[in-house]
Amino acid sequence: MRVFILALSVLGILASANVAKAGLSMTDRDLLASADPATLVPEATQETEDQIGLDKGKRRDVQRRLTRLGFDTKVNGRFDKSTRAVITRWQAARGYPKTGFLDPLQHQALLTESVSTARASLASSDKSDDDRPARRRGGGHHRSSGGPGGLIGGVVGGLFGRR
Repeated sequence: MRVFILALSVLGILASANVAKAGLSMTDRDLLASADPATLVPEATQETEDQIGLDKGKRRDVQRRLTRLGFDTKVNGRFDKSTRAVITRWQAARGYPKTGFLDPLQHQALLTESVSTARASLASSDKSDDDRPARRRGGGHHRSSGGPGGLIGGVVGGLFGRR
C-alpha cells in the first residue's frame, strides 16, 4: 500500500512539473485591462426598467429573489425607497452602476443568480444527506481495530455476522 501511495505521489510531482514548464500565457491582456466596465454598461433608469414590463407580481418576484440572495426587502410588489436602496446595494455588490433601477440585463442576471444559488443550496443539502453514515441491517455492532486486521475482520464479520 505504501508503494502505491509513493508511486501516486511521484506521478503527481511529475505532472505538476510539466505544468510549470508551460510558462506564462502570451494572451494580450493590455487591451482587456484598460476597459472600464462602468463605461461599457449603460446606467439603468426608470425607462430601462419599464422596458422589462414588471407588473406587481414580477416586482414581488424580484423582491423575493433579492431577499433570498441576502438583500432583505419587503415583498409588497412596490419599488418604494427601501426596495430601491436594496436594488442599489445589489448593484454595488455586483459591479453595476448604482442607480436603484434595473435594466433588462440586470434583471436577467438577478433571475439567473437566484436560480443558481437555489440549485447550489439544494445540492449542498442533498450532499449533507450523503455524508451521514449508512445504517447496517441486523442490529449487530462490529468494532474495528483499524489496520489490515480490522479490514479483514470487518469483511468476515459482515459476511458471517448474526442474522
